[in-house]
Amino acid sequence: MSRPPQFPVEEKIRIVLSVLASEVTVAEAARRNKTSQTSVAKWKTQFLESGRAGLTAGASKQASSREAMLEEQIEDLKTALGEAHVEMRVWKKSAEGRLAPSRTSRWPRSPG
Repeated sequence: MSRPPQFPVEEKIRIVLSVLASEVTVAEAARRNKTSQTSVAKWKTQFLESGRAGLTAGASKQASSREAMLEEQIEDLKTALGEAHVEMRVWKKSAEGRLAPSRTSRWPRSPG
């Protein structure tokens, strides 16, 4: 199945405004512009919720939500990496302390 045609933002706004002004119904607007009623109804909802920005971002809404999810994962991974780095430094310092004899240590012990 082929992908529906892409409409410029200005064209979507014109279609939505004609529906909102009751010049045409959603069905009539869809038929005249050779698109689905679902698309016109979605544009109308996006426009009512967010104005022009809603129609501009409408096509990339899925991509932006995926980007947001990926950015959240990146932040989680950065946090985990930072915590692991700190733990390694603590373990390293701890191991250095165990490997080197302290000043009060009697190591090496003489047999006796």
